[in-house]
Amino acid sequence: MDTQAPARLAAEDYLDALAAHGIDHLFVNPGTDFAPLIEAFSRAMKGNRAVPRPMVVPHEHAAVAMAHGYTLITGRPQAVMLHVNVGTANAINALIDASRDRVPMLLTSGRTPYTESGAHGSRSVYIHWAQEMFDQAGMLREFVKWDYELRRGDQAFSVVDRALEVAKTSPTGPVYLSLPREVLAEEVGEAAAPRGPRALPAGPRAAEADVERLADMIAAARLPLVITGQLGRDPREAMALTRIAERFALAVTPFNPRHFAISARSPMFQGTGAGALLGEADLILVMESDVPWIPSQQQPAAGAKVVQIGEDPLYQRYPMRSFPSDLTITTGLLPLLEGLEPALAARLDAEKVADRKRYLCERSARLHAGWRAEIDKAGAADAVSLPWVNHCLREAIAEDTLVVNEYSFRQEYCPLDHPGSLFSVGPAGGLGWGLPAALGLKLAAPEKLVLALLGDGAYMFANPTACHFMAQTQNLPILSVIYNNSLYGAVRRATLDMYPTGAAAEADGRLLADLENPAFEKIMDAHGGHGERVEHPAELPGAIRRAAAAVRGGRQALVNVVCR
Repeated sequence: MDTQAPARLAAEDYLDALAAHGIDHLFVNPGTDFAPLIEAFSRAMKGNRAVPRPMVVPHEHAAVAMAHGYTLITGRPQAVMLHVNVGTANAINALIDASRDRVPMLLTSGRTPYTESGAHGSRSVYIHWAQEMFDQAGMLREFVKWDYELRRGDQAFSVVDRALEVAKTSPTGPVYLSLPREVLAEEVGEAAAPRGPRALPAGPRAAEADVERLADMIAAARLPLVITGQLGRDPREAMALTRIAERFALAVTPFNPRHFAISARSPMFQGTGAGALLGEADLILVMESDVPWIPSQQQPAAGAKVVQIGEDPLYQRYPMRSFPSDLTITTGLLPLLEGLEPALAARLDAEKVADRKRYLCERSARLHAGWRAEIDKAGAADAVSLPWVNHCLREAIAEDTLVVNEYSFRQEYCPLDHPGSLFSVGPAGGLGWGLPAALGLKLAAPEKLVLALLGDGAYMFANPTACHFMAQTQNLPILSVIYNNSLYGAVRRATLDMYPTGAAAEADGRLLADLENPAFEKIMDAHGGHGERVEHPAELPGAIRRAAAAVRGGRQALVNVVCR
């Protein structure tokens, strides 16, 4: 019997290269281009060789969003592989979310075989002709930092090294690699000796002179206001900001926050929109916020100073962004905050801090009284409203809970207490992110309770059958709460904003925005989960408690909250 091992494939080098970079999972939606990878995985399993775990996800959008969610928890980029151009096209919406959210990821797809005959892996099925493109990467190039095509089998290690060093260098983001199956099928030499990834450059740090100037500006200000957006992905940033804000009396408004920046229980938290404070503040610190306010709706006070701070404070990949800046600092937030605290301690007058703190505490008390009144009114109403849904989420939230927000989670009605507990859809707002991202979080942190707050439109965009399939088959129980108003609310609001007295307003702006939704809760019957429908405010707390108990017991759950 011939016991000689088969010649090593380039696909085996590729998997080993991913493993060398600490990639845990290869999220795949496979096609005819995957044969060499399937053979490579099979050989690795047979030889008990450590390679990334293949995870078959029955929709490309879900695969990319799961990888996105996993990286938000671990900080480690993951790899995704899709089927040629059609699979890649299905993933572009989720890729845009990852790109604008600066999530490092190796997105790959097969390439239609470029040979019609004569090579191992040449075209063998009908679709191989129509699926070829002149420039497959062209359809996603605007949303990746780097793209390439593997051209030789012996390139696998060096190409993966290059892809991931670009993805992980500040500002981080996804990269794209196409993998022709003839190349993956090439026979290569013996496995390369183990080696670690190349060293990466350190992230940007503020110059000492900029920190000193910023501290001078804060010390001179009457009412400084911090507006955040992406601050808090590293929980240490939120801890540092909270400490500095409370010590030196800095107002904080997380506007469209993607992560926990400060608890609503802190008197320095002034709501999730700057509101009137934008017109009162004489110094505005924009910390990792791409859109700190909406210029067509409000503006800072005349003469107010603005400081733009972040790893890419100019947001150079945005075609237009015209917010003012009197000081622009390219830096990671954690080193800036750590350097700023002692600089402020050396400058700030205790009496001035006390006066600011008194004003902000009184303002906070008034805001909280207003939010409490909104909650009380919502609880006594006949129909469920957004403040009541947010408030009732407290029935599920504990110290171990991760909140995934793809609707309108607001700390005003549901204060959070723990840095690293909030994950919101990125600034691009590509719908359908929340449910699969929650699965990625659960995969990375199986001991946590993951709560996904979704709009009805966002839920349907998520390809929910594919997501609930993954929750069931991979043992990833999460709790989904759907704010079901049978409406594309953003479409309706935009119509009424532009034409408040127009013909469309006569129908309350609902043309093209109304939905006729099915009984979402019944999809749980097909996936072994727990589903409930809620139509009255009094029913909601109990429904959320029961659903959370089901999830903690190992079953996925969904609460369909019918809102009006």
